[in-house]
Amino acid sequence: MSVTTVVIIAVVALLIGGLIVWLIQSTALKSRTDYIIADAESKAKAIHDKKVQEATAKYQNLKNEFDAQVNQRNSKLQQAESKVRQREQQLNQLQAEVSKARAENDATRESLKNQQQIIEQRKIELDKLRKQENERLEVISGLSAAEAKERLIEGLKEEAKTDAMAYVNEIMEDAKMNANKEAKKIVIQTIQRVATEAAIENSVTVFNIDSDELKGRIIGREGRNIRALEAATGVEIIVDDTPDAIVLSAFDPVRREIARLALHQLVTDGRIHPARIEEVVAKVRKQVEDEIVETGKRTTIDLGIHGLHPELVRLVGKMKYRSSYGQNLLQHARETANLCATMASELGLNPAKAKRAGLLHDIGKVPDDEPELPHAILGMKLAEKYKEKPDICNAIGAHHDEVEMETLIAPLVQACDAISGARPGARREIVEAYIKRLNDLEKLAASYPGVLKTYAIQAGRELRVIVGADKIDDKETETLSYEIAKKIQDEMTYPGQVKITVIRETRAVSYAK
Repeated sequence: MSVTTVVIIAVVALLIGGLIVWLIQSTALKSRTDYIIADAESKAKAIHDKKVQEATAKYQNLKNEFDAQVNQRNSKLQQAESKVRQREQQLNQLQAEVSKARAENDATRESLKNQQQIIEQRKIELDKLRKQENERLEVISGLSAAEAKERLIEGLKEEAKTDAMAYVNEIMEDAKMNANKEAKKIVIQTIQRVATEAAIENSVTVFNIDSDELKGRIIGREGRNIRALEAATGVEIIVDDTPDAIVLSAFDPVRREIARLALHQLVTDGRIHPARIEEVVAKVRKQVEDEIVETGKRTTIDLGIHGLHPELVRLVGKMKYRSSYGQNLLQHARETANLCATMASELGLNPAKAKRAGLLHDIGKVPDDEPELPHAILGMKLAEKYKEKPDICNAIGAHHDEVEMETLIAPLVQACDAISGARPGARREIVEAYIKRLNDLEKLAASYPGVLKTYAIQAGRELRVIVGADKIDDKETETLSYEIAKKIQDEMTYPGQVKITVIRETRAVSYAK
């Protein structure tokens, strides 16, 4: 066998073997492909069935929700239709009632028109009869209608005036009878429970020294020491022949106290010269300021008043060095505060607010500057500035009637201020002012017609008016006493109250409060 044949046979065998292998692989591949396709189709069918079920369930849920909404809307529409039908029925009923009422009103209007015509006709007839009657009366009395009417009006006016005055006095007496007992009880209990000393302040302070030799040292060479002391303190220092004493004169008690303490330190230390004087005065001024603040704090603590602005506390302490008609201002403020608290408790008001207003009512007398304002208005503005409550500010401003009273605390503070200032021994007046007030009282009452004599007695707390019996009758005395009391109340300033007694054959008494 040749080589070529062998090669051909080998190639053919190789081709046949490759074909067989290919056939075998093709058969296996087809079987695997068929398996994969079948498996994919099975999974696709399962997924399709699942999605169909989910879609079906979702569709069913949406359908149920839609049906529920439709049913709800149908229900609301039915209710709305029912309400519309009811309102239509009501409107029809109202229209029927309106028509009926309109018909009745037309009938009533026609009837009223007929009655009005009858009334007008009768009125014309009545006017004719009245005119005839007036003509007869004029003929009988000899007076015209105008004259008779004028006389009648004058008589009625006089009668009404007398009746009104008697009614006023009757009401006042009734009020006094009902309120006087309780008022006296409250005032007496309050005064008894609040007992304080009456402190008297002067415009001069006497500084005692051990020997007259110190006077020369205080005066200094050519008066330089005393001039330096006066310039530093603002106090006039009077060195005269009075043995062992130097007089400090100033209207401001704070300045006098600073000068007194400075002199005391200078005399004790022995070094008296202008530089030392200025140093000591500055130191003492600081001490007095601290004492003022401490006094204010101590006062508020003693009275149980909390939350005051520090500047108000300082002004309260400053009251210690002020006086009013000889009455120490701090003692007066404390006394007024205690009176207010006691009376407020008795009357069922707030005692804390009343005490606060009573303590602060005179802070307008101790400002750092001196504006041209009444002290009550100035005190009210200071209280407003430092955030006090409106009722407290109003009570401060109204305690001398500069502003209108808005709360019950305001008249309470006014009454307690008068009680504290008017009680015996609390204050002292300058003789000239006292005499002038009594003269003004007598002149005011003497200015009325029919008054013969006037007497101001009991230190101006009672005014007796003697009238002529032939000039004023008994009823007019009541009017006169009331008018005098009103005029005194409006035009004069006085402590407490003034009793006006008009004397004729009878006496009529009124009070200016």
